[in-house]
Amino acid sequence: MTTNTPGPWTEHYPEGIEWSAPLDQCPLHHYIQSSATQYGDHPAIDFLDRKTTYAELENLVSRAAKGLQALGASKGTRIGLCLPNTPYSVIFYFATLKVGATVVNFNPLYVEREIAYQIDDSETEIMVTMDLKVIYPKVAAMLTQTQSLKTIVVCPMAQILPPIKGLLFRVLKKKDIAAVRESQAVAYHQLMNNDGRPQAAEIDVDEDIAVLQYTGGTTGQPKGAMLTHGNLTANVSQMKLWFPNLAPGEEKVLGVLPLFHVFAMTGVMNFAVATGAEMILLPRYELEQTLKTINKKAPTLFPAVPTIYTSINNAPDLSKYNLSAIRYCISGGAPLPLEVKNQFEQLTGCRLVEGYGLSECSPVATCNALQGVNKEGSIGLPVPGTELSIHDIDDPEQTLGPNHRGEVWISGPQVMKGYWQREEETRQALPGGWLRTGDAGYMDEEGHFFLVDRLKDLILCSGYNVYPRNIEEAIYLHSSVAEVTVIGVPDEYRGEAPKAFVKLKEGETLDEMELIEFLADKLSKIEMPSVIEFRSELPKTLIGKLSKKELKAEELAKIEDSNA
Repeated sequence: MTTNTPGPWTEHYPEGIEWSAPLDQCPLHHYIQSSATQYGDHPAIDFLDRKTTYAELENLVSRAAKGLQALGASKGTRIGLCLPNTPYSVIFYFATLKVGATVVNFNPLYVEREIAYQIDDSETEIMVTMDLKVIYPKVAAMLTQTQSLKTIVVCPMAQILPPIKGLLFRVLKKKDIAAVRESQAVAYHQLMNNDGRPQAAEIDVDEDIAVLQYTGGTTGQPKGAMLTHGNLTANVSQMKLWFPNLAPGEEKVLGVLPLFHVFAMTGVMNFAVATGAEMILLPRYELEQTLKTINKKAPTLFPAVPTIYTSINNAPDLSKYNLSAIRYCISGGAPLPLEVKNQFEQLTGCRLVEGYGLSECSPVATCNALQGVNKEGSIGLPVPGTELSIHDIDDPEQTLGPNHRGEVWISGPQVMKGYWQREEETRQALPGGWLRTGDAGYMDEEGHFFLVDRLKDLILCSGYNVYPRNIEEAIYLHSSVAEVTVIGVPDEYRGEAPKAFVKLKEGETLDEMELIEFLADKLSKIEMPSVIEFRSELPKTLIGKLSKKELKAEELAKIEDSNA
């Protein structure tokens, strides 16, 4: 629930964008119908050179919807999607929504235990997956390991490839194709064998849950954020307003981020379909394939995470590829180091801006201007219709003025309805309708917001708050550093101390003493890492975000071993 007194950002908004502009909210599947009407012969999806037009996509969605209804799906049914980036992801996402059911996004790289937990927690009844050995056996096992799952729909990989590639896949990749028992599954062709006229479902955009988006589970078990049709379409509308020079029906969006992740779900899939853009989908991020795709297919929009932009910056043969078609890049999922932003913009000539959001707000809450003022280190301004406020960490009811650090709270039409079947956690997360983010930050006098760190990642050194992001930004300034993660480790004297894990650029050399000398005038003594460990790789989440969780677990295990 927003107030009638928005902050100072309204006076410093990008030219051509109104913070108070009306937002279009509708049932999500209306995007498919609208784009098929306006851009029916335009490509909707390019998957490894096989193209699907918007007219074809609408037909596939309608047939999949009718097939799901034949399996018993109706309003409120939870339908799981355990899929890599393929046309099936798009077809079954919108088909599920068309019948009034709820999408539950599953990470196909989850192990059985994680899949089982999410099925039982969400009460998923139908699961859509693929005939790949790396995915199908895990999902099939869920028919006996879980309470709610009744039906599995299996989609063939070969069928969505261009004809020659599909034939070669069946022959050369036969070992990668799972043996699917007919008694355990409904085949894709069987489900789609109908007239494509599903029974219409009435959707309440404010109340009906479109997606159960599970949080990462960095603290405790993952929770399902209940995102309504209104939440998600409001966020798409906010993104459309943020692109005043968008050319509907003409843009191309590169989709290397997994569509089961909330950033790609909104920033790639929903946004592309809502604007009649072509989605260039890749099954996963691989540097060489991504560069070849950009060179050949000329995407105009490229949402990604900082580690992807970093790897492109450091590509040894980057000059071979023409990246000039990219006009705008939005970075999300993790803080964007300034050096990474500047280098990528110099190399490509595009505008790379940092946005900020969470699963709980569909996800976009703020973004830097695509045209206009970008402040160094800022996550930007609240997107239209959205408010942010800074609250005292010790006294959350007290709001703080400009340049005071505290917890960031968000209010807007994209904020979730709550956590699935968790009333107490919903109450704690949404006091008065505002979302408590768990992020520490501040606002300047012009309404630009800056993140300091996750509250849970604060390092308490001798009673002082030390923010890992400050240290990471300083280390990134060294020209030899490719990636860095900083965590807190136990320290007998200070209680906790920062430890930095560093990956160097290919061919570079640097030792701990050299880096500490480099940091001498960039960090205070309290912020200086007590240990710097160099590694060939740093742990990442499945969307490519640098992850602290594994490093913290390693350090804890070392302590336990030394005390044993």
